[in-house]
Amino acid sequence: MPGCFNMVQTQKTPMKLGIPKETVAGESRVATTPEIAQKLVGGGVQVLLERGAGEAAHFSDQTYADAGVTLADRATVLAADVVAKVRKPDLDDVALMREGAVLVGYAETCGDDPVVSAMQARGIAVVAMERIPRISRAQSMDALSSQGNIAGYRAMIEAASHFGRFVPVMMTSAGSAKPARVVVLGAGVAGLQAIATARRLGADVHAYDVRPETREQIQSLGAKAIELDIGEGGSGEGGYAKELSDEGKARQQALLADELAKAHIIVSTAMIPCRPAPTLITEDVVSRMRAGSVIVDLAAATGGNCPLTEADKVVVRHGVILVGHTNYPSMMASDASAFYAKNIANLLDIMFDRSGDVPVLKNLDDDEITRAARLPASDA
Repeated sequence: MPGCFNMVQTQKTPMKLGIPKETVAGESRVATTPEIAQKLVGGGVQVLLERGAGEAAHFSDQTYADAGVTLADRATVLAADVVAKVRKPDLDDVALMREGAVLVGYAETCGDDPVVSAMQARGIAVVAMERIPRISRAQSMDALSSQGNIAGYRAMIEAASHFGRFVPVMMTSAGSAKPARVVVLGAGVAGLQAIATARRLGADVHAYDVRPETREQIQSLGAKAIELDIGEGGSGEGGYAKELSDEGKARQQALLADELAKAHIIVSTAMIPCRPAPTLITEDVVSRMRAGSVIVDLAAATGGNCPLTEADKVVVRHGVILVGHTNYPSMMASDASAFYAKNIANLLDIMFDRSGDVPVLKNLDDDEITRAARLPASDA
C-alpha cells in the first residue's frame, strides 16, 4: 500500500541512486560529489547523475564519469530507486519518479503541501533531512548542522564585506581604529559559527540567545554573553528555542534595544521551526544605529528578525545596510555540497542492507533515525 515501503529483499540488479540537477532559482549545490559518488559506486550502488548537475558547484560531468557515475537525462535519473536532492522536487519531477521509490532531501514543508501530497499518492517515501533527530548516532547525517555552519561563517563574511570599516583593531602610523562591535543573535549552529568567525576576524563580539544553557558556549568562543531577565525560559524541544509569550517578546525587545543600537554589525540567526521569525531588531533600533552599520538577517526567508529586512535583497534603511540573503550555503557550493553529500551517504549507509549480492533498502521504520526523518504516510 502507498507509504508502506519495504523493498523486496531478492533484488539482483544494482540499487539505483538518482541525483538530479537542482532547479530552484539560486541553488548551486548538488546532492553528491565525485568523491562520495565513487565510494557509493564501490559499494555496489549504481549512481545516475543528470548531466550538468554539479557544474554550479564546480564539479564537471567528466569528474563524475571518472568516478564511475552514469550520466543520464532527468527522466532517467528521477526514475531511480532512491532519488537524492537538496531542495524539494516540483510536481513535474514527482510525475517522473517511480511509484514506491524513496526521496532523500529537504522536504521544506510545515503543513499541507501539494508536492508532498503528490509523492504520498504515488507511494513515494520522503526522508526529510531537516527531520534527522539530534541524537549521537545521527550527528554525521545532520544536514541542518553542516549547512548551518556554512551559513554562519558566510553570513559574517558578508557582514564584513558590506561594512565600510575595519573589523579588527588596526594600528598604523596614520592612526588607529577600534575593533567593530559585533552582536550575534541566536547561538545555534549558525550563530556559534558566526561568533567564531567574527572572533577570528578580530571583532569585539557579543551574543544573545533566549536559551540560558548557551551562555557557556558563547563564552567558550571568546564572546561576551548578553544576559537579559525576560521572566521566562526560551528552551524548546530538540535543542531549539521555543516561541515566547507576547509579554516575553515585548520585554526581550525592550531590553535588547540598547545593546543592539551600539552594534556596528548584527548577525541575526533566531528562528523557530515552522513559525515566523521572532522580531528582535525593531525599526527604532535600526534608526539609532550608526550610519554604515550592517545587519545580516539569516531569518529573512521567514519574515526576518528585523521587519525592515527584505528577502534576497540588500537594502539601506536609516543609513543601515540590511542583508537578506536566504541561501548562504549555496554561496559556497563546493564545500556545502561536499558536506551535504557526506550527510546523505551516511544516511544511505543505514538505509541499505548490504548482506546480499547487491545493496537493498531496509524498511524505513526499522531504524529510529529513518523512522523519525520520514514524513508521515498519507492516510489515503
